[in-house]
Parts: sequence; structure tokens; C-alpha cells
Amino acid sequence: MAKLLYIQASPRDRSKSTKVATAFLDSYQQSNPGDQIETMNLFEKDLPPFDGFAVQAKYSIMHGKEHSEEELQAWSAVETLIDEFKTADKYLFSLPMWNFGIPYRLKQYIDIIVQPGYTFSADENGYEGLVKGKPAVVVYARGGAYSEGSGLEAFDLQKKYFDLVLGFIGFEDVQSIIVEPTMHVGPEEVQAMVQASIGKAAGIAKEF
Repeated sequence: MAKLLYIQASPRDRSKSTKVATAFLDSYQQSNPGDQIETMNLFEKDLPPFDGFAVQAKYSIMHGKEHSEEELQAWSAVETLIDEFKTADKYLFSLPMWNFGIPYRLKQYIDIIVQPGYTFSADENGYEGLVKGKPAVVVYARGGAYSEGSGLEAFDLQKKYFDLVLGFIGFEDVQSIIVEPTMHVGPEEVQAMVQASIGKAAGIAKEF
């Protein structure tokens, strides 16, 4: 039995990225009834702030120093989230574009789990991701059109950044579903676009 971790990074009930991701999960569950699906809504998840004792604990580890009791407690919360992430076999992410980038709760989550010795290693030869051999699907939604050929590619700090993060920690098998543009077009066009993305998501899920 495989474990699929779904990380939702939108707080909106009407989120296009969430709607497409939900269709993916429905199709996946039909094709893989024995698998476990775990959903993590980052706007409901209790994410510890990565400051103060947590930052001190990180650098204590990196420099081989002992932790204080406060640092140990802070780092324990970080390790719990990293373990929760790494124990999954497959991943589904859904995220909207906010101000050309990603939602702040997803950035906070990334800053917590992307840690040396846990999700990547670093030495004189460079960096190496430690989350390997696991597939991921990412559903992106954005109001404008920023894909290649749009002329606005430079504004896309959403997919570019998230692709970089996933690659940095070891992901090589990543499929993307992009829902765009969701603004400045008519409701019929948006609906058709969402339905097309739902169909694509359902198809990918059957083979995922």
C-alpha cells in the first residue's frame, strides 16, 4: 500500500487549483483503492515559526554544537514535519499564484522542511537532493498567462521557484497541470479551461 501526500496551498473553497487537485484524488482513489491518501491543508496546519530557537538549532546542527532544551523542542517540531513529508511515496501539490509567486504558507512550509541532512546534502562537491525516486504532480493556477510563448514568462516566480525547490531536494519525476488564465477572460472560457485541466488530472491519476 502506497501513501499519497496531498499538500493544499490555497485557503479558498472556490480555488481552481484545489478543484483540479480534488478531481485528481477522486480518480486516483478509484484506480488505487488500497492506497492511503493524506491531505495537508497548509492554511489549517499548525506550522511552527521558523525563527528564534529553530534557527539556532539548525546552525547548532550544522556546526556540530549541542542544543539547548529550547532548541531541542523547536527542532523536534521541525523534524516531525520533515518526517511527515518524507514518509510519503507519492505527492500531489495544488497552489495558486500570489503576487507572481507562491502563497506565504507554502513558503513557510518549504523553509521548514528543506534542511541539510534531511532533504538535501551539501559538501565540497555541491548539493544533492535526498528525496529521491518519488513522483509528484503539481497543479498551478494563475490569473494571467505566463507559459512559454506568452511574453510574460519573467513574471512567473510561482512554477519556476517551486520546480527549483522540488528538483533541489531530489524530485525528478514531476508532472505539472497549469490552469491559466483565470482572469480577464469570460466565465465560459474559464469553465472550459478548468474542465480540460480536470480531465488531464484524472488521466494522470489513473497511471500515477
